[in-house]
Amino acid sequence: MLIDYIEDYGLDTKNIDKFEKYKELILEYNKHTNLTRITEDEEFNVKHFLDSLSLFKTDLFVKDKKIIDIGTGAGFPGLPLKLYNEDLDITLLDSLRKRIDFLNGVIEELDLKKIRAIHARAEEIVRDPNYRESYDIAVSRAVANLSTLTEYSMAFVKVGGYFISQKGPEYKEELKSAKRAIELMGGEVKDVIHTPLPNDIDHYIIVIKKVKETDKKYPRGGGKPRKAPL
Repeated sequence: MLIDYIEDYGLDTKNIDKFEKYKELILEYNKHTNLTRITEDEEFNVKHFLDSLSLFKTDLFVKDKKIIDIGTGAGFPGLPLKLYNEDLDITLLDSLRKRIDFLNGVIEELDLKKIRAIHARAEEIVRDPNYRESYDIAVSRAVANLSTLTEYSMAFVKVGGYFISQKGPEYKEELKSAKRAIELMGGEVKDVIHTPLPNDIDHYIIVIKKVKETDKKYPRGGGKPRKAPL
């Protein structure tokens, strides 16, 4: 059960009912619109909920920090972060309208405050001064290499803030390949935290601090961060 996983992970089990309701909403919506391939209960609890909540091991997601979740999909990790710490100010960003419609329904159903779901492409909306360099933390579980994710994410983060990426055991190679991108975006690797999950899942959290402003030419448009990583 989810409550057991969260307790065993050393976290608080408050709001467990909202986590269960959120799962129900995903699985119901998933019957007609693909949100996740993970539908078995134990796998869902570990790979979606516990993986998202492992970010609290960084001790950065505290008080009313302003967070943006880029390419949030079905709301991971942003919504579990909000359910665990309701003081956080969360923006869920995704380029697919159906996902945003679903997330707005979840926000309403669970009566959540200080959270919004926005339909936009990261490389376009980050040009808006209301979004550029205005967040304490950017997170992303989107499937892409670290260089690509860094380019899409770092321009959202204010100087002194963080971009946080979750990776598997291949993180060392990704860090090596992303070295140039991290520097160009104004970042500096501060920490790598090992956060193993049940069932021998080997995960790591890469904490990148924003130490200087990101050049206005980044992120590049036209899908270049994916097609031609820095």
